[in-house]
Amino acid sequence: MDIQALVTAQRACFNTGATLPLSGRKAALKRLREVIQRHERDICAALRSDLNKSPTESYLCEIGTTLSELRFVERHLDGWARDKRHLTPLAHFPARSFTVQEPYGVVLILSPWNYPFLLTMEPLIGAIAAGNCCVVKPSAYSPATSAVIRDMLAECFPPEFVSVVEGGREENQALLDQKFDYIFFTGGPTVGKEVMTKAAQHLTPVTLELGGKSPCIVDGTAKLDLAAKRLVFGKLLNCGQTCVAPDYLLVDRRVKDRFLAHVRKWVSIQYGTDALDNQGYVRIINRKHFDRVMGLIQPDKVVFGGKGDPATLKIQPTVLDHVSPDAPAMQEEIFGPVLPVLTFDQVEEALNFVNARPHPLALYLFSQDKRVQELFLRRVSFGGGCINDTIIHLATSRMPFGGVGSSGMGSYHGKASFDTFSHQKSIVKKSTQLDLPIRYPPYTHSKETLLRLFLR
Repeated sequence: MDIQALVTAQRACFNTGATLPLSGRKAALKRLREVIQRHERDICAALRSDLNKSPTESYLCEIGTTLSELRFVERHLDGWARDKRHLTPLAHFPARSFTVQEPYGVVLILSPWNYPFLLTMEPLIGAIAAGNCCVVKPSAYSPATSAVIRDMLAECFPPEFVSVVEGGREENQALLDQKFDYIFFTGGPTVGKEVMTKAAQHLTPVTLELGGKSPCIVDGTAKLDLAAKRLVFGKLLNCGQTCVAPDYLLVDRRVKDRFLAHVRKWVSIQYGTDALDNQGYVRIINRKHFDRVMGLIQPDKVVFGGKGDPATLKIQPTVLDHVSPDAPAMQEEIFGPVLPVLTFDQVEEALNFVNARPHPLALYLFSQDKRVQELFLRRVSFGGGCINDTIIHLATSRMPFGGVGSSGMGSYHGKASFDTFSHQKSIVKKSTQLDLPIRYPPYTHSKETLLRLFLR
């Protein structure tokens, strides 16, 4: 594919103004929704091929969530796109002040392999809603889903409006060498830095959805059985290959053994006595990542689990106890079904432990103590999270989702997606019927007196 020619064609399309009318944007979103519904079985089959996702998990985490976002955006787009009136300062009288939402132009979406459908479609929905043309680059690690996305988008959009570029590193580099008006990247911090460096050459704004080591804190007041149930769900969803998965556990030493017993129970209930035999258990994306995750498991620290099957690329849900902060599993984002356990005696120790490390994308706190809840909400910086649950904070179109610091910049979902792909243009429409003289030279004492009155 001639990537430069593609970007040129999209820019020409955008410059015609064809993407600006709201009626066209809503029609495009409707076509996208309908093509997803027609190809639901194909999407499920692709996710099964790439990650061994069951149809239920595929709908829960990818297809259903995408359709929910689409419907939400369709319902609210008129209001978001409308010009917004603002109060005009007295010094500007007589005038009218308002802001206009305008699309950036031609945007690039670089999506990952762990939720290859959802994390491609959700930013695309925002880009279309805002009136942009878009180049989509799915991950080469999820080829079956990438192919389905390519075929679906070709079915409902001309390439000068929305186009898919497949391939690996060479195609990524070729895309990043082009001048886009906005880049939306989801992935790891190493590639994120490269994306930002390339974007800086063209002064292109970016959204970076990265990851990090998201902590789960359980104090002595937590409802331990329910906390374990919800932790297991969040940790093992997609076999731990989730950017907001609980990455490590900080638990009150006094309740640790009881809590881990509940964790063991809920792993067995949700995935069977041996998850390697569970046909619906998601596998690790490829052998490279399988070997990396297995290398993080210290056999002498294993409480349960610890085994992997290289033939199926599945790894048992694994808990590591008595883990040192310097252990291999604490040096990088795990992105797999391995949970290191550390303990604390006072909640302030857990708070200081988290604050001594890069800002995580998510934080999960299980506590019935309102003082402890407020302590973590106000004293720890993280992208978003839950109190007494995991993961679900991102499954809403009514709140923005994004990272902070090394876990990312910018946000999306719902209106935040529309805002991300829009430039807010501020306008003052000045009356020509009256022109107050006080701003014009020559400046006098009386003019200064009036200015001080107006600019209070």
